[in-house]
Amino acid sequence: MERSPLSPPIVHAPRADVPVLLSVPHSGREYPRWLLANAAGGRAAMESLEDPLVDRLVWRALSRGIGAVIARAPRAAIDCNRCADETDPAVIMGGAVAPVGVRARGGLGIVPSRCAPHGRLWRWPIDQAELERRIAEAHEPYHRSVADQLDGLAEAHGGVALIDCHSMPRRKGQADIVIGDRHGGSAAPWLAQQAARIARAEGWSVALNDPYAGGYVVERHGRPDRGVHALQVEIDRSCYLAPDLRSPGLGFDRAARLIERLAFGLAEALAAPDAIAAE
Repeated sequence: MERSPLSPPIVHAPRADVPVLLSVPHSGREYPRWLLANAAGGRAAMESLEDPLVDRLVWRALSRGIGAVIARAPRAAIDCNRCADETDPAVIMGGAVAPVGVRARGGLGIVPSRCAPHGRLWRWPIDQAELERRIAEAHEPYHRSVADQLDGLAEAHGGVALIDCHSMPRRKGQADIVIGDRHGGSAAPWLAQQAARIARAEGWSVALNDPYAGGYVVERHGRPDRGVHALQVEIDRSCYLAPDLRSPGLGFDRAARLIERLAFGLAEALAAPDAIAAE
């Protein structure tokens, strides 16, 4: 079967004079035929890895000129929120001798090997050359685009915030929103606290770094010592999706409004006279 390339990300250049960029790495839905042919559980298994419709939740912020980088390649093919060396030998031939880190060991490396609802994802493993093609086609263009947009915003404003948008399954006792700053490693704690205040003011329950402290996107791009702050924001899927967890629910626009408020609220915080002193 002829192998078509994975799609690079969609890049919405900022149109507003606002030092905030959105990142959406896990909502890609473009499944090429060659990927479907290798899927042991079919398309449904791969779709279970998506953050459903988060790319559409950003519509309010985009309509007001906030910039964004949005993955089109599906997470099942290449996970833009993983480092290139987070490989699982169960799916990458000639890769690491043993899984690298907890996420790869759990089947969620740069190419996922399994998922909870469906088990094993692939009929056969891929080789190192195929992994490198996927990185070149979708993973590196994603991160290059994020870096380019952040560089431009930082040059124009001095400080900038990246909001990495995700969704999470509902778990008993878990907050509606989890904001991760890698325990202060990817963003100044005061900015993460401000994000939590904004969300709580909108009526959401919020946790910081528990159970999600932030993945590779915020780790790679967050440099709070240089005025580049990166926050991962997880939204409970039941808060914005219908019961099928695939289509918009009654809370969809409320969640879209939250992302809009976070973008402009963090921009306002960065522009405050005491923001530099806080860093």
